[in-house]
Amino acid sequence: MAVVEVHPDSPGSDSSARVVKAQQHLVPHFTKGSAWTSDRLGIIERGEGCYVYDTNGVEYLDGLAGLFCTNLGHGRKDLAAVAFNQMEKLGFYPTWGWANPPAIEAASMIADRAPGDLSEVFFVNSGSEAVESALKFARNYHLSRGDESRYKVISREWSYHGTTLGGLAVTGVPKFRSPFAPMLWDGVRHVRNTYGDTADLLASAAAVEQMILAEGPETVSAVFAEPVQNGRGGLVPPVGYWQELRRICDTYGVLLVADEVISGFGRFGYWFASERFDVVPDIVTFAKGVTSAYQPLGGIVARKPLIESIWESPMGAYMHGSTFGGHPVATAVAVANMEAMTAEGLLGHVLEHEDGFRARIDKLVEGHRCIKEVRGLGYFYAIELMADREAGVELSDSQRNQLQGGVLNEFVRDARLLVRPDDRGATMLVLSPPLIATNEVLDDLTNRVDQILTATENWLAVNK
Repeated sequence: MAVVEVHPDSPGSDSSARVVKAQQHLVPHFTKGSAWTSDRLGIIERGEGCYVYDTNGVEYLDGLAGLFCTNLGHGRKDLAAVAFNQMEKLGFYPTWGWANPPAIEAASMIADRAPGDLSEVFFVNSGSEAVESALKFARNYHLSRGDESRYKVISREWSYHGTTLGGLAVTGVPKFRSPFAPMLWDGVRHVRNTYGDTADLLASAAAVEQMILAEGPETVSAVFAEPVQNGRGGLVPPVGYWQELRRICDTYGVLLVADEVISGFGRFGYWFASERFDVVPDIVTFAKGVTSAYQPLGGIVARKPLIESIWESPMGAYMHGSTFGGHPVATAVAVANMEAMTAEGLLGHVLEHEDGFRARIDKLVEGHRCIKEVRGLGYFYAIELMADREAGVELSDSQRNQLQGGVLNEFVRDARLLVRPDDRGATMLVLSPPLIATNEVLDDLTNRVDQILTATENWLAVNK
């Protein structure tokens, strides 16, 4: 994700006091100080469906589903009621040696929806924690089998797996890693991602096998990969890629981990994208869409033989935990979210509309020479930019730096569209609307993107 450059319209008198308080006391996430301290800082105070509204009543189309997570859209009173009712009944009790009904039901429902024989669910509170949990689970599993030398992890360049130090070590985005490089665990090896790879070559999968052999299979614990890689912009793997990863991991006794923090719970028209790519990983991480972001919740789901191996070992336990993992309110909302997704047919809705969504974006390509390439599936697309596609001219260093440094975000704000001007490996716009988005919303979304692209081309014409 790019560091946000916030430049909304100047707040009116009703919101000025809140802006001052925010700037005095609230520290933002991935946001430059120059943007946060601007007198043009805005505040989102309510949402309805695919739209949110600031304290001045200005409407914005949420084209990123918050951060790939408000799958059921904003303003769901049914989810709010479930949270309220659960708080009245049992607001909290830890799952350390005890269970609670919502956590049991949520785990059962997730297991029913997970690919293949994945059936054991461990709850935490976020995607980063889910990745940390998968890392430690893989290590615990290998220790249970006496494979003490297995600790290394293979990940991919430009991949994103979270911001905690373990997740950040697995992450392949240079600018996120570099400030903390001395603090990062040195057991991760990054290999090429699937960008530019083809089904006949599968060079990206071969790179994983080559790294395992180079490091020594007896030292490698797990391979981490997103089904569709977010970093570098909607990288859809070539046909056969995941099957080859599965073969490689099976050959060398390495666990295959699918990071589905973004792709899980419907983003690609399936409960888990692994199913769409016809693969059964050993471990799947999830978060975001599991509650449609109405409560913080994440976790892993793993194959039963893995946890049984740990329980039957001298260690006897998965040596990991958190205070709020399996929180009854969060898991109650997860149950309600999955029930609503099923009742409203959201998976089928995404599959029914994905071709139309892509066709709308392809029409934008026809009308804008600044689009280099479009990648993605389902309700997730990245639009990569260049200076002039027909002339074969890439962005100059100056153009790229200025667009990524705030110019593109200005155009996004002017269009009243909340999407991600991404700078991880290229200059891109990332589109990922709530899964409830209808044809009317998709029309609105692409019209606003059209406005952004027109502004970009006009800017490029005078900024060489």
